[in-house]
Amino acid sequence: MSRTLLPGIAAMAAIVVASNILVQFLLLDGLLTWGAFTYPFAFLVTDLMNRLYGAAQARKVVFAGFAIGIVCSVIGSQIVLEYGPAVPLRVAIASATAFLVAQLLDVAIFSRLREGVWWRAPLVSTLIGSTVDTALFFFIAFSAALTFGAAADANIAWAQDAAPLLLTGPEAPLWVTLAIADWGVKLSIALIALIPFRLIVSRLRQGAA
Repeated sequence: MSRTLLPGIAAMAAIVVASNILVQFLLLDGLLTWGAFTYPFAFLVTDLMNRLYGAAQARKVVFAGFAIGIVCSVIGSQIVLEYGPAVPLRVAIASATAFLVAQLLDVAIFSRLREGVWWRAPLVSTLIGSTVDTALFFFIAFSAALTFGAAADANIAWAQDAAPLLLTGPEAPLWVTLAIADWGVKLSIALIALIPFRLIVSRLRQGAA
């Protein structure tokens, strides 16, 4: 493995592991988790690797993050809390699917836009990737339109209960509110992440000059 990949893999691993732990801690009456604020930085890592070393190397970091996420899900599935496994089967499948599809989409979009102004590729790829990630994860994990069997579905039944949209609007399945809140955080961090993206790329390129 190329040494240039090690910082990217280490950063991706730290984000994936931290997000899997912090997702257990709720904020705003359960509207968000602390993991919602760490996970979006996975897109920053992918975009940095893409800008500095190209799409092929970025995809290797994505696959490494995917493998680490699988390990985290397996471990989490063995931890039983009062309401069931820390990582139910549906949630594990949703997480892995959303991560892989969204991150690879991010790499593809970034590559198409890489020759434009510096901010366009990371911003557009992250916004689209984050939107796909949110839609896939919450639909697969919680939507009543999908079924994974009685046992698996029972662990996520709470997310299908009706609740005021964003705590104040008309009633909708709770998972829809959770998805919108999560998406809002991702979009905000996509904008904030442009700052470290610019600084890190500039610093590393100056050091290589």
